[in-house]
Amino acid sequence: MATEPVLAGFQLAALQRGHSVRSRALSDYWELTKPEVNFLIAMTTVAAFCLGSPKPFAHFPWFLLLNTLLGTVLVASGAGALNQLVERKFDGLMRRTSRRPIAAGRIEPVHALVFGTLLSLTGVLYLTLAVRPAASLLALLTLSAYLFLYTPLKRRTPWCTLAGAFPGAMPVLIGYVAATEKLDSQAWQLYAILFLWQFPHFMAIAWMYREDYARAGYQVLPRGLEKARFMGWQSVLPALALASVALAPMALRHANPVFVTGTLLLSLCFLYYAARLALIRSSQSARRLLLVSILYLPLAFLLLVLAKS
Repeated sequence: MATEPVLAGFQLAALQRGHSVRSRALSDYWELTKPEVNFLIAMTTVAAFCLGSPKPFAHFPWFLLLNTLLGTVLVASGAGALNQLVERKFDGLMRRTSRRPIAAGRIEPVHALVFGTLLSLTGVLYLTLAVRPAASLLALLTLSAYLFLYTPLKRRTPWCTLAGAFPGAMPVLIGYVAATEKLDSQAWQLYAILFLWQFPHFMAIAWMYREDYARAGYQVLPRGLEKARFMGWQSVLPALALASVALAPMALRHANPVFVTGTLLLSLCFLYYAARLALIRSSQSARRLLLVSILYLPLAFLLLVLAKS
């Protein structure tokens, strides 16, 4: 009888350890999907769907939007997991990625392969059956370009950012074609916005972690003196072009001046911080540009959606 409290204590401790292990495993698989990236993908997909939908709010196709969002996020999550699988050895060499689940040894590569493949195929199939084959085809093209073009080029050339910007801007096309069954001039304007936005955004990250990237052998920036110049014009020129591209849809539709002014100020702010990084070239300037870029995208798309309504 005296041993019963001790046994109960051991059982409770074992249950707690088991719960902790399961929670950690779920957390690791969640991290494997790159949820912070998926948030931006989901946001741009929803915005493009709303801008493309011809139906008024009273008859808005909410169910189709949810199916589009689910399928797109599943494919993106699979791509994130497979990307970490491919780059696991290099992630282990970088301080900011060394604690990722595969690089740290918490998830076996074969498990990540199965997990990422299942998510990707499920997402592609779901988009085919629940949305439109065109949306599924775009998602598959995005997945292939991300894994087989952008990912290997990161170790070969600084132009990897350009290669990665093409699949990186695809979510808006998926959302738009899901709503309209076509890709018109407005769809390509949205694509151009997301395409151009990626350059200052990634240059901020590349500059902040330039030593980390170099340690792992990633050539996201040139070596030597050309590094700063390359970072500067890849930050400023796309941000400058972005200002005109973001304003063009509103100007052509003679949108509310309030939304036009808001978009202009937002774009000029983004351009200012991109130019500041190009001139000062400090990690602090890079962090500020990164923060502004994260704020810019949802606000710019929100203004576009409000201008349409």
